[in-house]
Amino acid sequence: MTASLKAIDGNADLPALMTDLASQARAAARVLALALPEQKDRALEAIARAIRANAAKILAANAEDVAEVKAGGATSAFIDRLTLTPARIDSMADGVATVRAIPDPVGTVTESWQRPNGMTIERVRVPLGVIGVIFESRPNVAADAGVLCLKSGNAVILRGGSDSFRSCRAIHECLSQGLREAGLPEAAITLVPTRDRAAVGLMLSGLNGGIDVIVPRGGKSLVARVEAEARVPVFAHLEGVNHVYVDASAKLDMAKSIVLNAKMRRTGVCGAAETLLVDRAGAATTLKPLVEMLLESGCEVRGDDAVQKIDGRVKPATDEDWDTEYLDAVIAARVVDGVDGAITHIQNHGSRHTDAIVAEDAKAAGKFLSEVDSAIVLHNASTQFADGGEFGFGAEIGIATGKFHARGPVGAEQLTSFKYRVHGTGQTRP
Repeated sequence: MTASLKAIDGNADLPALMTDLASQARAAARVLALALPEQKDRALEAIARAIRANAAKILAANAEDVAEVKAGGATSAFIDRLTLTPARIDSMADGVATVRAIPDPVGTVTESWQRPNGMTIERVRVPLGVIGVIFESRPNVAADAGVLCLKSGNAVILRGGSDSFRSCRAIHECLSQGLREAGLPEAAITLVPTRDRAAVGLMLSGLNGGIDVIVPRGGKSLVARVEAEARVPVFAHLEGVNHVYVDASAKLDMAKSIVLNAKMRRTGVCGAAETLLVDRAGAATTLKPLVEMLLESGCEVRGDDAVQKIDGRVKPATDEDWDTEYLDAVIAARVVDGVDGAITHIQNHGSRHTDAIVAEDAKAAGKFLSEVDSAIVLHNASTQFADGGEFGFGAEIGIATGKFHARGPVGAEQLTSFKYRVHGTGQTRP
């Protein structure tokens, strides 16, 4: 750790520091709430430009983070989530540009009606205020969360994982540069300047009313802590115990393509498939090709008795496997009795994140899409499309798996609330 990091991490009065950050963010939120769309878009354009121009600095900072976790014995899946590449930085900048291009949600009238007494009532989108984002390992979240909050008129306090501290600082410098160029307060996007884990607890306390909502973006233990300790509302981003169900009506080539992509494209993302369910009625023709494909691609398969009989390399699945988010090249596999069996398994073991069906039978697909109670359900498509960028949001602040306010990818629109504007002509209530 460098001397500057030691100095920051050794701050003797962390509560005062965090309270001051929240106070500055609150003042910035008032400015952002009234900022014109054009000004926010200028900042977003400058941020995208700064990320591209400072790619070498970001990569150098990230290399230090990666070297540190490798020395600490981190898993390959964790290292993949942490690692930035030129292509991933380009994607980050492209995401900022996409966010800039989407309509500004603030001030949008979503509904309007007139009462019998002549009053007109409008429901209009407004920012939430100050958002606290607590995330682990993936440094691109700093950019995604920062620009989405900016677009939606919210100030944000970012607390990245200690493993990505240098990377997040380098990215944050680009965010700050964009705000400066557009004449917006730099406190609109604040990065907690310490690795001290006590900062998380202070954010969860709400910082004396300084934070309006918390968004956790990380593993099961982080989300559990946030939900247990938070004194402000939470957009829960739970683990992605995601399923791909291959119906007897599925085309084998399509099923193989979707299953391989859903599991192996990037094993460390929340949209990765963790369980394969195969229809018993079609298992004779689909199960063996799917299992062999996964094994030959380097994926460990843990299966029930039927799956184990297909290939000696399959390991026995335990009860725990059906509830596990591996975030690695491991998948649990089970044979089920049709779409009803798949739905029952998902209800019992899923995390309500993302689940997919591969089927040509429209009735089976319709039943799956209707009855699986997840934030995202797909028909004949990979679970790895569980991503705000793929939904056209430019980026996401997380995948909300709860049912209040926002669900699924949380983009700029989902980071707003609403108020009612009532227009009268002198009406009084009798």
